[in-house]
Amino acid sequence: MKKFMAAERDQAVLRGLEFLYRASCDPEYFDIYGYDLLFCFYCISSTSEDKKLSVEARKMGRERAQHWRREHQTVPIDVDANDVVHFAFGSYAADQLGVRDKALKPQIRRAAARFPPEDYLGFDPSIEAPPEDVPEVCPCGAENPRGRKTCRECKRRLTMLGRYGVWIDALIRSYIGERYGVVLGAPYSEVIKWVPLMRPYRGAENGNNPDFYWTVYAITHIIYTLNDYNTYKLSPRWLPDEFEFLQTNLKEAVAGEDPEMMGEFLDTLKAFGLTDKHPLIRQGVEYVISQQNDDGSWGDAESEDVYQRYHPTYTAIDGLRDYAFRGQKICFPKLLPLLKQWAR
Repeated sequence: MKKFMAAERDQAVLRGLEFLYRASCDPEYFDIYGYDLLFCFYCISSTSEDKKLSVEARKMGRERAQHWRREHQTVPIDVDANDVVHFAFGSYAADQLGVRDKALKPQIRRAAARFPPEDYLGFDPSIEAPPEDVPEVCPCGAENPRGRKTCRECKRRLTMLGRYGVWIDALIRSYIGERYGVVLGAPYSEVIKWVPLMRPYRGAENGNNPDFYWTVYAITHIIYTLNDYNTYKLSPRWLPDEFEFLQTNLKEAVAGEDPEMMGEFLDTLKAFGLTDKHPLIRQGVEYVISQQNDDGSWGDAESEDVYQRYHPTYTAIDGLRDYAFRGQKICFPKLLPLLKQWAR
């Protein structure tokens, strides 16, 4: 990468990190998304090749983790499954940032055991593949049971997540549970085992594939949950279908004017060994830099939902930054023989 572009990239990353911190310091935003913002700071701090970026993200993350711990000292009796996930997510990230609370994990574990897999994942991966009939959260805010086609609150027609959309949440939640030591619906191995059935992956097909959007994110999260969110490199031989999909479809993020998606294309391709010298990486980096907002964020600057601002910013940072990969491996080594078997 040319020196001037590298300097511009590094500056964009730091401005994005500063935006994440400002967002996390808003009490309303942190109350809703604090658990996820902690995870952002942890990942940036633990895997960045740039020491300055790593130190800055860890400093921000530790300060925010201390605040999160003060606000989450006990698990309330009336939590639901989503609340349990948020507790596990936040506590795991806080632990990794060095702000621990040994008394909280047993509470989370007891609360987690009260709910069946369907409450966490929308289905039970031990007995079935990701299903087609789980609805998205209604625009009115209501959550609806599997199979329902109209909202039980506002009666409008519901949109289904589709099997790839359902699978994303299952991958993330089972991974976090596995890493933290609390079962959130099912072990990770029960969720990842459906890879062969979810292949082959369809591309955008000139806008004719309604599953394309969630397919992209399902594939990127296969990679994140196997390489511990870019702690390790992966061999393209282990995940040949996923590697091929990412290379073939990166251009769709530009066509769709989606820097958030581009960020996930970039960091997953880097995990497979592509560098700044590769034309796909150069194309993606230039596009992401060009889409940064004046305040350092990415995403819709007019959105009232801060998720639509901080999450695109996080993925853009991840797409732009360099990684201090710790060798080539997966974070669940017992699954490697399965990956090799599926690849054949």
